[in-house]
Amino acid sequence: MSSFVRYLPGNSPLVLDSPHSGTDYPADFGSACPLPALRRTEDTHVDKLYDFAPAMGAAWVEAYFPRSYLDANRDLAELDVNLLDGPWPGDVASEPKLLAKVRLGKGLIWRMTDEGVPLYDRQLSVAEVQARIANCWQPYHAAVAQAINQAHANYGFCIHLNCHSMPAVAASHATDFPGLAHADFVVGNRDHSTSSPALAQMVCEHLSGRGYNVSLNHPYKGVELVRRYSDPARHRHSLQIEINRKLYMDEHSLALHDGFEPLKASLRSLLELLLATDPRQL
Repeated sequence: MSSFVRYLPGNSPLVLDSPHSGTDYPADFGSACPLPALRRTEDTHVDKLYDFAPAMGAAWVEAYFPRSYLDANRDLAELDVNLLDGPWPGDVASEPKLLAKVRLGKGLIWRMTDEGVPLYDRQLSVAEVQARIANCWQPYHAAVAQAINQAHANYGFCIHLNCHSMPAVAASHATDFPGLAHADFVVGNRDHSTSSPALAQMVCEHLSGRGYNVSLNHPYKGVELVRRYSDPARHRHSLQIEINRKLYMDEHSLALHDGFEPLKASLRSLLELLLATDPRQL
């Protein structure tokens, strides 16, 4: 496994992955963006929110590299070729849905932060982007695929949680809904294409019962990691879980606050529920 990826195999049908909480900035990044602005692109502390999950038997995959260096939650074709100093030898997306993130500056290789701050004052070489894919994207996806395939082979089903955080209010270049005040949680299953509606509803109801405001599929439906590895008809269910950062941290200082432990307890209760759930029976 790559030094950029952490993979802990599980012994249950539950798989969790955190593609955007990485804080190890590679020396070859070559970004012109100030580090404080880069750090605001992270799903900060998501790894800590779920650090109990492996002890409960869940498989865990975590990116150490930052999402601004390479976004593992993107298809390889979601590449902004205008960032490159030469022609790209691989496929490039032309479908409007795949181009949506590229248009916002947040494809496979980000062009700008959520606030519109440019990441580079240079073009990237084709070779360095290929190296990022080989060192980061490929081992990350290999680990997620292995974890899901193993859980499915062992138990006949798999529940995959793709773990994220979101700002309290959407920034200017974050989504197609700038200025939107986010719910406490957004659960996404790409309009019921990556998990059963019943499983998504169960998760939403559990979180609502803990006192949280929960939205389903708005404004975040789920992106590549839930799309690529899910197949509800074969009992492979993937849900994207977005957590509002105001619940557990100061968004300016990035420091944890008193809400962290109560939120973590709620997440533990959610995992306990999922470990006791066979989605084939819902």
